Amino acid sequence: MIKVLAITGYKPYELGIFHHQHQAIPFIKKAIAKRLLPLAEDGLEWVIISGQLGVELWAAEVVFDLQTVYPQLQLAVLTPFLDQEENWNEENKEYYEFILSQADFVDSITKRKYEHPGQFRLKNQFIVEKSDGLLIVYDDEKEGSPKFMLDVAKKKAETGKYDIFPVTFYDLQAIIEEEQMSDW
Repeated sequence: MIKVLAITGYKPYELGIFHHQHQAIPFIKKAIAKRLLPLAEDGLEWVIISGQLGVELWAAEVVFDLQTVYPQLQLAVLTPFLDQEENWNEENKEYYEFILSQADFVDSITKRKYEHPGQFRLKNQFIVEKSDGLLIVYDDEKEGSPKFMLDVAKKKAETGKYDIFPVTFYDLQAIIEEEQMSDW
C-alpha cells in the first residue's frame, strides 16, 4: 500500500506551455487525478512535490481538489533549496506562493539558496527515499528534467518495493479523446 507518493513531471516550457490558461493544463491535471484517485481510495496519506513549475504545481491543485473528498490526503512541498522562485516572474511567484500557502507541510531540503546542481540530485534522492512510489508525467520519447528523478526511482524499484506510475503522452491523448467524445 502506498502511503507517501512523490509526483514530478515536465516543466511548462518542456511542454510548450507558456501561460497559466493553456488548453493542455486541464487534461494534464485530469490525467494526474485519474492516477491519484485509486491511490487516495486505498489510503494514500501524503503527496510530495518539490514545487517546480509545471506538472508538480498542477498536481498540487489536484491534491487540493481531492482533499474535499479525502481529508486524510496531505501535500508536502520539499524544495531543493531556499527561495527557488527568486528569479521567476511575478505571475509564477504568486501562483507558487498560493500553492505553498495551501500545502500541509513546506520545507527546503538544503537550508541554503541555490549553490550548485548537486542540490537537485540531493532533492531527487531525498524525495524518492521518503516515498513509496512516484507518479511521473513523462514520456521516454521526449527526454526532459523529470528523467533524473525517474532514474533514482528506477534504482529504488530494482532494490525493493517502489512503484512507478507513469503518465505518458499516450495517456494524455486518451484523456483528450475521452473529453472530446463526452463533449460530442
